Amino acid sequence: MTLDLSAIADDLLLRAPSRVALIDPDGTWTFGEFRDAVLAATARLRAAGVAAGDRVLIVDEPSRVSLVSVFAALRLGATAMPTNPRLTRAEINTLIELTGVGPAVIAGRQFQDRVADLERLVIGAEIIAPFNGDAAAEPAPGQDALLLFTSGTTGLPKPVPVPWQTLTARLAPYADAPATQVRMLCLPIHHVGGLLGAMVSIIGGHSLVVMPRFDASDWLRLVEEHRVQMLFIVPTMLSRIVDHPDCATTDLSSLETITYGASPMTDDLIQRLTAAMPNVGLVNTFGQTETLGGITLSTPEDAVHPVHRTSVGKLVPGVQIRIVTPGTEDELPVGTTGELLVQSGQNVVDGWIRTGDLVRLDADGYLYPEGRLSDTINRGGEKFGPVEVETALRTHPLVTDCAVAGVPDPELNERVGAVVVVSEPVDVAELQTWCAERIAKYKTPELVVFADEVPLTDMSKVDRKAVVRIIQEG
Repeated sequence: MTLDLSAIADDLLLRAPSRVALIDPDGTWTFGEFRDAVLAATARLRAAGVAAGDRVLIVDEPSRVSLVSVFAALRLGATAMPTNPRLTRAEINTLIELTGVGPAVIAGRQFQDRVADLERLVIGAEIIAPFNGDAAAEPAPGQDALLLFTSGTTGLPKPVPVPWQTLTARLAPYADAPATQVRMLCLPIHHVGGLLGAMVSIIGGHSLVVMPRFDASDWLRLVEEHRVQMLFIVPTMLSRIVDHPDCATTDLSSLETITYGASPMTDDLIQRLTAAMPNVGLVNTFGQTETLGGITLSTPEDAVHPVHRTSVGKLVPGVQIRIVTPGTEDELPVGTTGELLVQSGQNVVDGWIRTGDLVRLDADGYLYPEGRLSDTINRGGEKFGPVEVETALRTHPLVTDCAVAGVPDPELNERVGAVVVVSEPVDVAELQTWCAERIAKYKTPELVVFADEVPLTDMSKVDRKAVVRIIQEG
C-alpha cells in the first residue's frame, strides 16, 4: 500500500481508536488518545513556528513525548531528530551546530537541563497536552523525514539523513498487519532499531510496551504482566536476562519471536537462550543506520544449527553485497574476511555503502560479522579484530564476560588489552596460556584488567574507548 507518513494520524491511527497503542510507566494509551496527542503536538509545533523542512530536535528516552513528537514532526513535513538524551549540553550543542535545528527543541522532563542554554524555544512534556490550533498535515516530498546519528563510539556522531521516500518504502509493508500483537520497545529511539521498531508497531496497529530504559528485572516483569509476544533487543541485554535469577521462574510463555542484532551473539549465549526459551523463535538481523536497519535475517532453525547459529543469516530480498579488501574495490573469494559493501533500496543514499564492517560469507550464503574496521588492532603490523580474541577468552570456564581493544604503545603501535569479568579468581598467565592455545600468540592479551563488568555504550555495545581507559588506568 501507499503510506503517507504526514497524514498518519488521520489514516492509520483511526482504524482502531479503542485498541491499546502504548503501555508505559504512566499507564495505557489507546490509538485514539495517541492520535489526539499527535494532533495537539502538531498544532503546538506549528504555533512555535515549525514548518516543512525544519529540523526538530527530540531529547528524550522512549516515551509518549518522544514518540508523539516524531509523528508530529512528520505530520508537518519537518525532520525528526531523535538524539541521545545522555549527551552533555556541550555535545548536544555540537550536534546542533553540525546539523542545524528549527525553532523548536523537545526535551523530556528529566532532560530539560541538557537544553537549558539553547536560544531556541524548548517544548517539554506539555507537547502531548491538549492544544487548540492548526494541526493540518503539511507534507514536503523530497525532504528528509528523519535525521539519525551513528553511535559515536569512534568519534563525533555522524548525522545520517533518511529521505521520505526511503522511510515510507521501508515502513509500508508493515502498515496492513494481518494480526495484531503485543510488542515491546526496550531500545533507545535514537537508535535505528528502536525507532523503526516503534514506528512499525504503531503503524501496524500493535500494542507497544515501552521501557524508558532497559533493566533485566523490569523486562521479565513486563513480558509476564503484559503477555509480550515480539520484540527487538541486543545480545548484551539477552545475556543479562538469561543470567537473571528470576528468568527461570518468570512466565515467558507469551513470547513468540525475539529478534536481535546490533552486536555479535556468542555461541555460548545463543545455546543458553535456546535452552532457557525453547519455544521462542530467535531471529538475528544485521545492518546499520545507513542501511535503515537489517539487511540480513536468520530463522529460528538457524538458531539451533551447530554452525549457522553464529551467523546473522542470509541477505533479505533486494540487497546486494560485495566483500572487498579493506579500503579497495578488490572483491575477495567466499570464506575470506573483508570489508562489507551494501547496495539496496533501503540504503539512505544511492549506490554502494562502504559499511566499515568486517564480515565473511560462507558457501551456503550465511553472513558472519568479524568486527569493525575501526576496532582493528594493529600490533607491530599484524592486524586482527578484537572479536576473535574475545571469543577465545570466553571459552575459559571462569570467564563470564570480556572486552578487548588495542591499547596505544610506542614500540608496537598497539598492544592487546582485555577487561575480563570472572566467576572466580584466575591468574593472568593462565588466561594468556589458554588464549595462546586457541589463537595466534601475537593476538594473546598482554594487558589484562579484571572488573565487575565490561563498559558498554547506551546501545549495550562494547565501549572500546572506555576499555582502553580502564586498562591504561588499571
